[in-house]
Amino acid sequence: MAAQKQGQTLVSVAADTSVEEIRKILTRDGGVIVKNFLTKEQINRFNAEIAPPMQALSPGSTHENELVAAFHGSNTKRLTNLVTHSPTFRSEIIEHPLVHEVCDLTFLQESGTYWMTTAQVIEIGPNSQAQPLHRDLENWFPFIGMGPAGPEVTLNFLIALTDFTEENGATRVIPGSNHWSDFEDRGTPEQTVPADMNAGDALLFSGKTAHGGGANRTGDEYRRAVAFAVNPGFLTGEEAYPFLVDLELAKTLSPRVQRMLGFRSQYPTGSPGLWQVDYADLGDHLKL
Repeated sequence: MAAQKQGQTLVSVAADTSVEEIRKILTRDGGVIVKNFLTKEQINRFNAEIAPPMQALSPGSTHENELVAAFHGSNTKRLTNLVTHSPTFRSEIIEHPLVHEVCDLTFLQESGTYWMTTAQVIEIGPNSQAQPLHRDLENWFPFIGMGPAGPEVTLNFLIALTDFTEENGATRVIPGSNHWSDFEDRGTPEQTVPADMNAGDALLFSGKTAHGGGANRTGDEYRRAVAFAVNPGFLTGEEAYPFLVDLELAKTLSPRVQRMLGFRSQYPTGSPGLWQVDYADLGDHLKL
């Protein structure tokens, strides 16, 4: 790994780098690129599985709020409920050992548990404007005021399914912004750096880090990624998976993934349990 000055660029590491080193860089810079997170074969298989729903999906947002619609992007496709659409996603991507090694190190001591807040395929089409800069922890307003001293609210895994370049809309990040004292300050585009990646590379970044999708200035390239975020079990996620994922499908998943999707109870630090039924584990109630 080449020596980098903090705040100038995103550090890239090999996939076999120790989880402790990955977490160290992530904590320092707010983000880190892991090379070759997925294989070409996994990418091809995943793309084949999501091809029908992606083709049926229209670009743009259906949200009534104009600011939210602009945030989603007028020529951007966002495919959700990936657990249902893709066996590769539910059995390999969110089961990836590094995902759980990083999440265990990030959340278990501080929060005691974690689950998945959302998962999306995000495809930015040609001639798209840059997304407004933001921090993912803004989903949970009180943590904005806590600033860098607050707990880790969410950890995002953004895996490139096509090459990411500055021209085609590579995600832009402000390294070090996870340490700024004022989280209402989202920074400026001039402070960002592009997350240049090859297909299969993954950008891991903190919910405290200012970032945004880049402008796709090409006339014919589609920048595609799969993004999924993890947050502590005491916070409400974006996607209500028990109402989206069929119970019979959930029964085929590992207990670890069942818990990530809300089919089992959550046990945050200091709590006898949340998301329960008659003070018993939800998994028992569902006969998983």
